[in-house]
Amino acid sequence: MIWAQAILLVRALSRGWGGIGSAALTGAPFSQVFPQRPRHLHCSSAAHSSDSSLVPHPPEPQRGPTTARAPHEELFRQAPDGAQDKASFVQAVQNFGQYNVHKRGHVDFIYLALRKMREYGVEQDLAVYNLLLDVFPKEVFRPRNIFQKIFIHYPRQQECGVAVLEQMENHGVMPNKETEFLLIQIFGRKSYPMLKFVRMKLWFSRFKNVNPFPMPRDLPQDPVDLARLGLRHMEPDLSARVTVYQMPSSKDSTGTANLTEPHIVGIQSPDQQAALARHNPARPIFVEGPFSLWLRNKCVYYHILRADLLPPEEREMEEIPEEWNLYYPMQLDLDYGRSGWDDYQFDINEVEEGPVFAICMAGAHDQATLAKWIQGLQETNPALAQIPVVFRLAASTGEHLGSSELEEPTPPPLEVHEEEEDDPQRQQRGQS
Repeated sequence: MIWAQAILLVRALSRGWGGIGSAALTGAPFSQVFPQRPRHLHCSSAAHSSDSSLVPHPPEPQRGPTTARAPHEELFRQAPDGAQDKASFVQAVQNFGQYNVHKRGHVDFIYLALRKMREYGVEQDLAVYNLLLDVFPKEVFRPRNIFQKIFIHYPRQQECGVAVLEQMENHGVMPNKETEFLLIQIFGRKSYPMLKFVRMKLWFSRFKNVNPFPMPRDLPQDPVDLARLGLRHMEPDLSARVTVYQMPSSKDSTGTANLTEPHIVGIQSPDQQAALARHNPARPIFVEGPFSLWLRNKCVYYHILRADLLPPEEREMEEIPEEWNLYYPMQLDLDYGRSGWDDYQFDINEVEEGPVFAICMAGAHDQATLAKWIQGLQETNPALAQIPVVFRLAASTGEHLGSSELEEPTPPPLEVHEEEEDDPQRQQRGQS
C-alpha cells in the first residue's frame, strides 16, 4: 500500500514539473507559474500536519441591501423656500432639460416625477403631464420599418409613456391635442402609448357624464360646506332640509383662546319627521356611527338616528292601488307545463332594516357632540323629547376628538343612555 501511494505521488509531481517546464519554454517567468494541484491523489488523515483543512469555514454574513437615494432627487430640493407647489415642480422639470442636454436617465426622472406629483399637488394638471411627455427625446423611438412596428420598439420607453397616461387616467385627466402631438412625435402612431391615448379619448368621452349623481371636481375645503355636499349626496329626497346646528369656532365669547368646537350639520326630510312623530315612545331610538363616506379623495364620517324594525304583528300594511304599484300586475295566473324538477322558489336576499329618522355629520364623534345634535332635532321634532335615545358609537376615527378635549358645559339632562355593543346588560338597563 505504501509503494502504491509513493508511485502515485511521483506521477503527480512529474505532471506538475511538466507544466512548469512547458510554461518556461513558452517564455513565462517562473515566478508567475503556479504549481498545479495534484489530482487523483488520496492521502490519509495521518499525512496532514493540521486539521484546519478538514474544518469547513463559516459562511460570510450577507450584507443587507443598501437603500440608495433615487437619481435626480436633488432637482426637487432646489426650491429656495422649500415650497412644494406647481411652480417649483415645473422648475425642477425644466432644470433637468437644461443641465442634461442629451437627456440621459430621462425614464428614471419621469418615474420619479410621477411619484412626486401628489406631494406638489399637480396630479390633476394636464399641462404638467404634457411637460413630462416633452422630456422624452423626439424622433428617436419611432419605428422605422415593419419589423420595428411588429415588435416593441424601445420597450422601456414605451412602458414609461404608458405609465404617464395611466396616471392621467387614474386622476380623471382628459388628454388633449397637445398630448396627441407629443406622442406622435415621440413614439409614432404605431405604438402602445398612442394606442392607450386612442382608448382614453374613446371611453373618457363616453363615461364622462355617466354618473347620475355627479360630484364636483374641486371639493370645498370648508368642513361645513363639505358636510352639506355629503349629506345632499346621500339623501334622495329633494325636499330634505340641511340644518347647521353648530359652526366650528376656536375662540369663545370673551375672546380668549379655547379648544375648537366641532361643527354639527344634519339633514332631515318631511317624511322622516312624520315617521318620527308616529314612533312609539316606549321603544328607544339609536344613534349609530361613525360610518365612512368617500367624496372623491376625501373621507367624511356621518351618524344616523334610527329605530329597530317593528315586529310583524305590529306593522301596519298599507294597501297600494294596483295602478300605483310599480310591479303591476301583482299576480300572473299562467298555466305553464312544468315538470317535477322545476324550482318554484327563488332565492331573493331581502334585508329589512328599521327606519332612519335623520343623518348628521360632525367634527367629533363623541357623545357630548352628538347630544347637541339631538337637542337641535328636538326643536323641529317635539316628540323626540319623550323618546329614549341610546348611543351606539363604534371605535374612534382619525377625526375623533375625545370628550376630555372639549371643555364645554354639561348639556341639559336628556333621556339619553349610552350603550356598549359588548355589554348586553348595560344595553338592557339603558332601554329600561
